[in-house]
Amino acid sequence: MNELIPIMVIIPMTCALLLSLFSNQNKLIKGLAFFVAICIPIIPLLSNYGLHYFGGHAPLISNLTGVLYHPAVTYSFQSLQKLFIFLLGILVFLVVFIYINSYKKASGPYLFLIFMGTAAITALMLSDDIFHMFIFFEIAALVQVGIIAASSIEDRYETALKYMIMGSIGGPMLLLGIGILLAITGSVNITDIVYAINHNLVSMNSPVFLLACGLIFFGWLYTSGLPPFHTIKSAVYSKAEPHAAALLQAFTVITLVSILIAMFRIFSNLPIFEALLVGFALLAMILGISMALTQNDFRRMIGFLAVGELGFIVLGIGLNTEFALTAGLFQAINEMIVTALLFIGFGVVADLIKTSDIRKTGGLIAYYPKLAIMILIGGFSMAGVPPLNGFQSKLMLIQASLSSGFPEISIIAILVSIATFVVFVKVFYAMFLKPKPNDLVIPNKKVPRSTIFAMAILLIMCIILGLFPSIITGYISGFVGGLL
Repeated sequence: MNELIPIMVIIPMTCALLLSLFSNQNKLIKGLAFFVAICIPIIPLLSNYGLHYFGGHAPLISNLTGVLYHPAVTYSFQSLQKLFIFLLGILVFLVVFIYINSYKKASGPYLFLIFMGTAAITALMLSDDIFHMFIFFEIAALVQVGIIAASSIEDRYETALKYMIMGSIGGPMLLLGIGILLAITGSVNITDIVYAINHNLVSMNSPVFLLACGLIFFGWLYTSGLPPFHTIKSAVYSKAEPHAAALLQAFTVITLVSILIAMFRIFSNLPIFEALLVGFALLAMILGISMALTQNDFRRMIGFLAVGELGFIVLGIGLNTEFALTAGLFQAINEMIVTALLFIGFGVVADLIKTSDIRKTGGLIAYYPKLAIMILIGGFSMAGVPPLNGFQSKLMLIQASLSSGFPEISIIAILVSIATFVVFVKVFYAMFLKPKPNDLVIPNKKVPRSTIFAMAILLIMCIILGLFPSIITGYISGFVGGLL
C-alpha cells in the first residue's frame, strides 16, 4: 500500500482542525495555512500510483469463486486523481495566498472551511467506496454553505439557506440510491458492484436497479449544479468572495467528475444512461448560455456560464468513446482553471467599484488595464478562442461528436461557444471600454498584488495548456484506457 495516498486527505483535515483550535493566533494560523497550502499540491506529485486499504484490510478472496472482495474503504490513486488533486492543490494555494494577503487578521473558522472542503473533495476523488463518497460530499456541501455565509455580499444568508434546502432533497435521494445498490449487490465498494453487474449477479433490467440509477442520477444533478439546480448553483458562486467562488467551482467540477465516473462504471451498460448524460449536458449548455445572456450582474453571468461549461464535460462522458472521454475530462481541467481566473477577476472588480451591475460600469480599462487584459484572455479561453486551452478541449469535443455520428451536437457546441464569446464581448465593453458613467466613483485603490499574481499563474496555465495540450491529455488517456 502507498501510505502517501491517505495523507492527501489527512493533512488538510488536520490543518483545518488546528486552524479552528488556534483561531485567535493570527500569525500562527496564517503561517500554518500558507505552509500546508504549499504542501497540498506537492504530495500527489510525490505519491506513486496504487491502492490504499484503510485498517490494512486487503481484499479477501472467496474460496468458492476466487473473486476479490473489498471489506475496507479503498482509495485508488491513478493518473486522473493525480492530475485533479494536484490542480486542486494549486488553486487552494492561490486562494489562501490571496486571502492571507488581503486581510490583516485571518479568520480561523474561514480557513477551517477552506481546508476541510479541500480534504472532503480530495477524499471524494480518491474513494472507490460510493457510500464513503456520499459522506464526504455532504461534508463538502456544508463547507460550501459556510463559505457563502462567511462572505460579505448581500443576501448571502438567503442563498446559503436555499442551497441547504435543496440539499435536503438531493442528498437523501442520492443516499437512497446508494442504499438500494447495497441491498441488491451486498457491497458499497464500486469495484465489487461492477463485478456483480458484469457477472450477471444483478439484473440490470430489474425495476429496483433502474430505481437506484434514477435516484443516484438525480442526486448527482444536485451535487453538480446541473438543471434543474442550475439557478441555485449560479447564485452560490455570486454570493461568495471572489477567491472563494473560484474554489467552490473547483469543488463542483471535481464532485461532478468523481460521482460521474462512479456512475459510468456502474450504469454505463444501461442504454438509457448515455442518452440521459447527453440530454442533460445539452440542456445545461443551452440554459447556461441563455440565462447568461439575460444577466446584467456580471457575477451571476459568470455563474451561469460556469454551469453551462459543465455541460461540455458531461457531453464528453456521455458520448462514451475513448477520445470523447479524454476530451470531456480535459474540459474539466480547463473549466477549473479558466473559471477560477474569471471569478477572481470579476470579483475583484466588483469589490473595487462596489457594484456588479454592468449598466453602472464603464471606462475601467484606464484604471485597471492589466486586470482588463487578463479577464479578456480568460473570457476568450472559456469561449474557445485559439490558441488557448478552452479551444483545445472544445475542438476535441466537437471532433468526438462528429466521429460518433452526431453532427447536430457539434453544431450546438459551436453555437454555444459563439454565444459565450458574444457574452464576454458585451460584458467587457460595458465594464472596460464604454464611457465611464458620471455617477460611478472609482476609488484610488490598486488591484492587490496577490490577486494579480494568482490570475497571472492561471493565465499562464491557460496559454501553456492551449499550446501543449498533450501535457494533460496524456495523463487522461492512460486513465480512460483502463476505464473502458
